[in-house]
Amino acid sequence: MQEAIDFLSSKNPIFREIVEKYGLPSIPKRPQDFETLVLLILEQQVSIDSAKATFLKIKNYTICNPENMSVLTDEEFSSLGVSRQKTKYIKILAEAILNKELDIESLALKSAKQVREELIRLKGIGNWTIDIYLMFCLQEPDLIPLGDIAVVNTIKELLNIHDKKEMEIHAEQWSPYRSYADLFALALLLK
Repeated sequence: MQEAIDFLSSKNPIFREIVEKYGLPSIPKRPQDFETLVLLILEQQVSIDSAKATFLKIKNYTICNPENMSVLTDEEFSSLGVSRQKTKYIKILAEAILNKELDIESLALKSAKQVREELIRLKGIGNWTIDIYLMFCLQEPDLIPLGDIAVVNTIKELLNIHDKKEMEIHAEQWSPYRSYADLFALALLLK
């Protein structure tokens, strides 16, 4: 991590200031599994707390695995607080695994580009979900999730850049540590 701090601080002193004022950000780690992808689907466009509450209802109701999720009825999902759309996405994911169209364990052995190409084929899994999976499950060090409103708002606040294309261009200077830049900026936002 020190290498990332030094590199980013050489690009913009705000990163050193964040570390000096708030300490090193924690690097969250999520499991590389089916449950995490289900939770990420649930987290799309809702609060994290709401998604976690729904996820816990699912886990209290049944084991969250592809076999069980593929056979739960729409009514059961609805009773657990899962929208019709997200029910469809979870079932698509479960069936892709059961049909061997997706091997979650193999994702850790692939490049970020390959993971993105593989996951994007599944309806309901878009760039935001893939970015979060890459950052927090596969620990990809070099991406900027501009589909995440918290990241976008932090860049707006810290750097006064309001256009996503400009953000993307500006963030290129942080490569190969763009994910760390995100974490440092988000650490500031959460303090």
